[in-house]
Amino acid sequence: MRLRFSPTARAEKDGSGLAADAGGGRVLPGVVVPRRSAVASTTLVPAGASSWPGASASPGAAEPGTAGQLVGPEGVAASSLVGQPRVTAVALPAPPAQPMRLGVIDIGSNTVHLLVVDAHHGAAPRPAASVRVPLRLVELLDDSGALSVSGENALVDCILDLRRQAEELAVFDLVAFATSALRDATNSDDVLARLRSVTGVGVEVLPGDDEARLTFLAVRRWLGWSAGRLLAMDIGGGSLEIGAGLDEEPDVVASLPLGASRLTRDWLTTDPPSQRELSALRRYVRAQIAPVVGKLYHVGEPTRAVATSKTFRSLARIAGAEPYSRGPYLRRVLRRSDLEAAAKVVCRMSSTTRTSLPGVSASRAAQLAAGAVVAVETMDLLSVDEVEICPWALREGIILRRLDTLNFG
Repeated sequence: MRLRFSPTARAEKDGSGLAADAGGGRVLPGVVVPRRSAVASTTLVPAGASSWPGASASPGAAEPGTAGQLVGPEGVAASSLVGQPRVTAVALPAPPAQPMRLGVIDIGSNTVHLLVVDAHHGAAPRPAASVRVPLRLVELLDDSGALSVSGENALVDCILDLRRQAEELAVFDLVAFATSALRDATNSDDVLARLRSVTGVGVEVLPGDDEARLTFLAVRRWLGWSAGRLLAMDIGGGSLEIGAGLDEEPDVVASLPLGASRLTRDWLTTDPPSQRELSALRRYVRAQIAPVVGKLYHVGEPTRAVATSKTFRSLARIAGAEPYSRGPYLRRVLRRSDLEAAAKVVCRMSSTTRTSLPGVSASRAAQLAAGAVVAVETMDLLSVDEVEICPWALREGIILRRLDTLNFG
């Protein structure tokens, strides 16, 4: 749902109800009208047509029976083109450079997150505000797979509060989406209908493959084209996303039910987990990932492997990566050998003790053992020796795609 709260987002109206631009022209909704002063015209003049605007009367002008000449604004002849009608080259208007305040509500399996950024085309979105609510929806599903009444009520209250905060922050455009927990809930449609009715916010449920595509887009934009062929991995609360390719649209995507919260709930009943549970979990994880390996093989070997998400970030910190308080531009790498050592430490600890490790929050400590198993087995099966930690992921991908849509329709 789009919310326009910013006063600067509303164009002033003239008597006819159409916004007037600074150059005296008019801006119609959805139509770009270039100013004449910004147009550098080039005219194709057929032979002998010296009376056309822009035609040259100087010596060397075209004579009857000769080829037409391309004549610029100053009447200078250019290369010859035969039998063509008059054409005019029009300079395309540049995308708007005025920053827009965009907001995205991410209803994840662990956390509901409002991210607000100031963004315009050609520049990286600048964070303006971030609000996290640890709802843990994946743990509020009942035995039938439906979101419980208490979970639904908590979600409605949360979205109402985040919408209010978005209004206070003067968000121009607000979008909301849900991932694995709501996607897989058996009463997902009913929950979404109530959310729209009570909060006024329409929530889009992202298919798993789209989640992987948007995460890949964020990674590509962060690293740029010089990164070459990318392999991107993201461990969420409910699913594991994998994407690989050379362009902004990945050639291969996969979304697997290997989220850290989901696996903790379904496979790890003791704290710390027993070796029997860990072994069974490893077998399950490998069986889920194995079919993806063949698809990735045909795409080609990646130039760079990249990991996003809180799970990979926490494991990288345990393995010795620099603190994230030092900023997003510091390069952080997680090697498989270091990851395996960190995973052994994590799996031997109770969830309470894990909070003493660098980069591990109390809200994520309980699911870190399952996340570590997924990370190790993914890198092993995909033959990845190291991954670079990318600070952008799904939310940024949503914002980038939305910004593209707002700028270019």
